[in-house]
Amino acid sequence: MKRSRHIWKAFALCLSLLAAAMGWISVKALRSHQAEVEARREAALEQDVRLALYRMDNALTALVTRESAWPHFAYGAFLPVDRALGAMPGDLGGPERLAVSPLVRAASPDVLVHFQFEPDGRLTSPRVPGAQQRGLLVPEHLSAEEVARAEARLEELAAIVDRDRLVAMLPSPTAEPSALVLVPGFEPAPQLSADSRRGMREAPSRRRNFEEYSFRSQAVQQGVSNSLLVQNAGVNWMANADVPLTDVGGVVMTPLWIAGRLILARRVSLGGRQYVQGCLLDWPAIESRLLASIDDLLPAADLRPVASAPDAGESGMLAALPVRLIPGERRGASSISSETGGFAASIGFSLLVAWACVVLAAGAVALLVHGVIRLSERRAAFVSAVTHELRTPLTTFHMYTEMLDEGMVPDEARAHYLKTLRCEASRLSHLVENVLAYARLERGRADGRVETLRLDRLLEPIEARLANHARRDDMELIVEADEAAFSATVRANPSAVEQILLNLVDNAGKYAAGASDKRIHLAARQVDGQVALRVRDHGPGISAPASRHLFRSFTKSAHEAAHSAPGIGLGLALSRRLARDMGARLELDRTVDGGACFVLTLPMASGATAP
Repeated sequence: MKRSRHIWKAFALCLSLLAAAMGWISVKALRSHQAEVEARREAALEQDVRLALYRMDNALTALVTRESAWPHFAYGAFLPVDRALGAMPGDLGGPERLAVSPLVRAASPDVLVHFQFEPDGRLTSPRVPGAQQRGLLVPEHLSAEEVARAEARLEELAAIVDRDRLVAMLPSPTAEPSALVLVPGFEPAPQLSADSRRGMREAPSRRRNFEEYSFRSQAVQQGVSNSLLVQNAGVNWMANADVPLTDVGGVVMTPLWIAGRLILARRVSLGGRQYVQGCLLDWPAIESRLLASIDDLLPAADLRPVASAPDAGESGMLAALPVRLIPGERRGASSISSETGGFAASIGFSLLVAWACVVLAAGAVALLVHGVIRLSERRAAFVSAVTHELRTPLTTFHMYTEMLDEGMVPDEARAHYLKTLRCEASRLSHLVENVLAYARLERGRADGRVETLRLDRLLEPIEARLANHARRDDMELIVEADEAAFSATVRANPSAVEQILLNLVDNAGKYAAGASDKRIHLAARQVDGQVALRVRDHGPGISAPASRHLFRSFTKSAHEAAHSAPGIGLGLALSRRLARDMGARLELDRTVDGGACFVLTLPMASGATAP
């Protein structure tokens, strides 16, 4: 028992280690799957965001390019054709030939109003002419409603924009197109700090975002640079300019957020005088159009203004405007979820199968260990019982033969001594026969010879031996059979039937030895096309608890063998195995009171002629 506990402890420890390993593998597999799902989602989202940014920047490049392409002298209601470059809009000091500014006629859905801050701080607009110009524009070129609407927007702009603050936010004017700056703090190839470079090495995604942003920024700036050629062409068109071209600078528009409104503005330096020109953009309309252009990619996207320059490598930034794209939930997330869901189902099914295999394997090993331990215990009990069973007859043999050899037995008692020795020898022989027969069955070498013969011919050779076994235990064998049963033809193994009946008679003689009725009944009856051989005694019978393991082998321990009738608990198990091998049944009749009754049921031969 102590050894079996150690075996079970070792098995439990191994099973715990296996379960821990399987649990660790399962957790790692699920985490790996979750990481793969997140990576797929991030990759798909990043691809859609990249495409959405390209779409919006391409759309905005046209807007920024168009507004940057307007020449500086277009911000008045009229163009002074004869003194174009030497006069700013509004400087009509003489009888010049006038042309209506294109900004008066231009109607862009994205621009609410064009404006210009004069050097003296006045805020003007091409679509809000002065008193002397109003009659020339209204109503031929502008309606009164358009002028009123432009005046209202100009007043709104004057309330939120301070000229000096605006000038401080804009880059210094220059006539060199290569020095374009679209967003404050951003350059085509910005110089990164050591911390930024280290962050990009640690996060490759930031490097990709930075490189992509730089590429889009250069594309936008290239488009605006091309607009300078248009401006220069417009300036050169003014043939009689009296101000050198190098004195005109600041032709690039810079997008800025002021009080929640988006404007494009630039500083213009002309003859030592500083002007600020720009336009107020209709951001809600622009935002709506941009989001509509990416609805197929990011239907839940949002655009948020960025008042300050973002960190290098920050994702989602537009290159044309200081705006960040918030992707929201992807439309294709359901397809990715279904794909990853199928993958998750396969992973879960695989883990479930693996756990089921582990549980089945553990159960199989547990059953194997249980069987080995039980077999070991049964064999130990068998050895103990056999040892005790052999000790008594061997002691009797040794003592009686010594007394007979030394002449210590009187002549009148010699016959009793010899009879005792004969009974003990018969008991030992029966014990050895049972052990050998059981060993043959265990090795698969049982005698499977089944014959077809009459019941009387089957019982006749073994009846005398059964009677001798009964007399050895001072019992009387009574054979009871009707004529139909004796003449019935059965299929049986004669040697197996003899072994079974000998075991039953031997058990009856041992356990019913103390009964007042010394008879052992062997009855044969024909029942339902079968022949039943019943062996009954008048002893104490078999209790219900004992009957549950009655036909198990090696169930009698050494202690039980010492305090019960002689035997090792093998006869009934052997008898049932022999009965099954020849197609018969051996059972205990629980309906009988006053003794034990065992029934051996033999099949009758159909259509066969008995020898």
